[in-house]
Amino acid sequence: MNRFCAFLRGVNVKGTSMKMAEVCGVFSQAGMKNVSSVLATGNIVFNSEKNSVELKVVLEKAMSEHFIYDAYLFIKTEREVKEIFDKNPFETSTDHHIYAFVGIEEVEKTLLEEFQKAEKSEDEKGEIVRKTFYWQVKKGNTLNSNFGKTLGKKSLKDKMTSRNINTFEKILKKF
Repeated sequence: MNRFCAFLRGVNVKGTSMKMAEVCGVFSQAGMKNVSSVLATGNIVFNSEKNSVELKVVLEKAMSEHFIYDAYLFIKTEREVKEIFDKNPFETSTDHHIYAFVGIEEVEKTLLEEFQKAEKSEDEKGEIVRKTFYWQVKKGNTLNSNFGKTLGKKSLKDKMTSRNINTFEKILKKF
């Protein structure tokens, strides 16, 4: 049995409110084992015999039916989560947030293109390492930056989600 983390998109924002205990229940009912959540932002750690592709289909369907919304989630193995955390190209700072993006195949290229087109704020950086796009932005500028506004595009909602790099650290402790 393999250990995974599902990163749900759009949880507890813009009117989509979910209790993580209820989300864990949906995962358990869908056949996942040892299910637990990390924070209230839709990070669900679990075990399964299925692969990431199968899990995405099964869990999006279960979540969509239970919560009556278009569920989008992205599955990473324990090894992949560790790699995302370990490959962060930016130095940790009390003045900046660092985000890593998980999503569909090659979404990192789309994100880099969008980042390059956007007007940057002070100290704002974006970089791809392996197949992950990382974004550093000054604290307080996340939602106000041009790139931050781009992330809310409807065309991207089924393609990716992001988490602060600190969230990856917390997830790793749950594995």
